Amino acid sequence: MKILAQISRFLVGVLFIISGFIKANDPLGFSYKLDEYFQVFHMPWLSTVSLWLAIAICAFEIGLGIALLLGSKMIFTAWSLLLMIVFFTFLTFYSWYFDVVKDCGCFGDALHLTPFQSFMKDIVLFILIFFIFVKRKEIKPIVGESPSTFLAYTGFIASFLFSLYCYWHLPVKDFRPYAIGKSIPAGMQLPPNAITDSVVMLFLYEKDGKQLELTMDQLKEIDSTYKFIDRKDKVIREGDKPPIHDFTITSTDGTDVTADVLQMENVFLLVAYDINKSDKSVQGQVNDFVSLCQKEGVEFIGLTSSAPKEVESFRHEHNSGFEYYFTDGTTLKTMIRSNPGLMLLKKGKVEGMWHYNDFPTFDEVKSHYLK
Repeated sequence: MKILAQISRFLVGVLFIISGFIKANDPLGFSYKLDEYFQVFHMPWLSTVSLWLAIAICAFEIGLGIALLLGSKMIFTAWSLLLMIVFFTFLTFYSWYFDVVKDCGCFGDALHLTPFQSFMKDIVLFILIFFIFVKRKEIKPIVGESPSTFLAYTGFIASFLFSLYCYWHLPVKDFRPYAIGKSIPAGMQLPPNAITDSVVMLFLYEKDGKQLELTMDQLKEIDSTYKFIDRKDKVIREGDKPPIHDFTITSTDGTDVTADVLQMENVFLLVAYDINKSDKSVQGQVNDFVSLCQKEGVEFIGLTSSAPKEVESFRHEHNSGFEYYFTDGTTLKTMIRSNPGLMLLKKGKVEGMWHYNDFPTFDEVKSHYLK
């Protein structure tokens, strides 16, 4: 039991640090995942603090991982680990059983787990943490109680500051399919060996006031008392999806211009998933940047999911001299963790991206990217 506790301590400690660091690298993305859970449990009011909650969870996770590896404050550490894993096991079980949240977000965009995989991962962690909890009083600090506690608190504070840096700028390591160097058209394609959806053809019939779904084989058993209503295809097993499967750009008149934009030699995208929440202080810099783009013949468009009336009001308020097009809000949140954020595409390949806190001058971009 003691050996199992020591092995468990190492495995859990390392996993908590890695998981916490990956999420701390993208606190805004983790907060979006928390928002999904808040919606599922009918607590949307918690979305107002989801970012700070995300940062705190990451910091606490890393702090616990360090404390566990060093054997610091084991009574507090073991109880905290047990309570956390019980809580997260319940969440992953709920997500799997009721099929509500497709990805727990445990490892951010670095590793996507299905709800069932997330639940099984937490079951294994629960077993490991149980061994630690049982032997918590026998685990002693490796370098002394005070130094171990100091290092654990240092990890907590460092994680907190790191998350803030990534929020105020952009993730240090970008795991998303829109990262710099990635091709959007390539990301929209499935690999040759991909598994496709398994679909069954169903026929809707009515009999004695009840609707029935019948397969092709069952049609042989029906008679004139069955009334045909409709035919539909039902997915019985989802196949693979390309990394980018929901990227479209639509004009105000409903025209799909996705292919046109992805073929442009150079195009800047100002991404603002919610234009009403878009940072207003940077709009003057945006206008100056757009003016120089127009002089140099470089394309510049805005992408948003806001309503056309809201967009026109915003453009009028800030004298925006460029057109906004429409893209799904979740897609825009995935593209860049900034509202607004600037992206540069070259024939669909992401060449650069900037947080509004780091909005570049046109000369900076021209010298590095538009040669």
